[in-house]
Amino acid sequence: MKTVLIKKGHSGIGDDMYLSRDTSKVILSLTGKSIDPIAKKLGEMLEMPVVNGFDAMPDDKKILCVVINCGGSLRCGIYPQKRIKTINILPTGAMGPLAKYITEDIYISDVSSESLSLIETLNQPVNAHEEVNLAEPLPAGDASAVVSRQVDTKPRGSATNTALELMTRFATSIGNFVSLLYTSARESVELCIKNVIPFMAFISVLIALVQETAIGQWTGNALSPLAGSLTGLFVIAIICGLPFISPILAPGAAIAQVVGVLVGTLIGSGVVSPLMALPALFAINVQVGADFIPVGLSMQEAKEKTIRLGVPAFLLSRMITAPLAVAIGYLFSFGLFN
Repeated sequence: MKTVLIKKGHSGIGDDMYLSRDTSKVILSLTGKSIDPIAKKLGEMLEMPVVNGFDAMPDDKKILCVVINCGGSLRCGIYPQKRIKTINILPTGAMGPLAKYITEDIYISDVSSESLSLIETLNQPVNAHEEVNLAEPLPAGDASAVVSRQVDTKPRGSATNTALELMTRFATSIGNFVSLLYTSARESVELCIKNVIPFMAFISVLIALVQETAIGQWTGNALSPLAGSLTGLFVIAIICGLPFISPILAPGAAIAQVVGVLVGTLIGSGVVSPLMALPALFAINVQVGADFIPVGLSMQEAKEKTIRLGVPAFLLSRMITAPLAVAIGYLFSFGLFN
């Protein structure tokens, strides 16, 4: 028995789909007036007939799979609703009026010829009653009765068919473009709903907590005596970079505001050298972004294990980079002020 493995494309959805040869069924192509190349290749690999649904519609029980080029309309979900395996050559996800029926076990999208591979071939004798003339056209009235193992490859050279093929290609190109825009808009909205808006709510709660409990103000006042020396800035950088403190200090930039104002005032009054300005900037901003790492990784579609290991790794790395940033800032401060 021949079995074809179909994998989704880069922008598609769906689990790996397996199609096994069944001489009692057909492969249905619903992509226009001509049979889609993907459907033709499937027919050749499985040695099964391919039916153009725009010429003759077989019975649902006689359909092994359906090849479509739908950008998100009703056609995407008709056959998944019937639990018939559906192959979409466009990168269309679960959308349209019947989106709830589009599941990854029977639907796969963004399929190209490179997505097809023959994974099993058992040499079996061919029965005489399965042999059918290659040039014999498919019956228009009852396509479900066809059990030919070959695909009709009769050339279409008339001007009418050429014009129809050109129109089909043009319509397919427009459909691809519209589908791309539609998919991009849908993914943007989903990203905002699932990641951005919850993150905004999370940060708002943290900012309110920091401001209402005066945690940031108290911490800033406690660290302000250290802002006048390079050693003190190292201490501030290490404290602000502690993994269990930095996510709390980041919202609202309370540390940066308090210590920044203090250092600026001391520099303006001449108590602290202007050389402290740049290293102080790095010292008081060590915690910046510490509260954004989990959301940032999830927005980049990182795996759960990556997020679980990446967040503490990032926070711990600040303990190393923070003093280095202060030292580099201090070195580059020479020559900035006369």
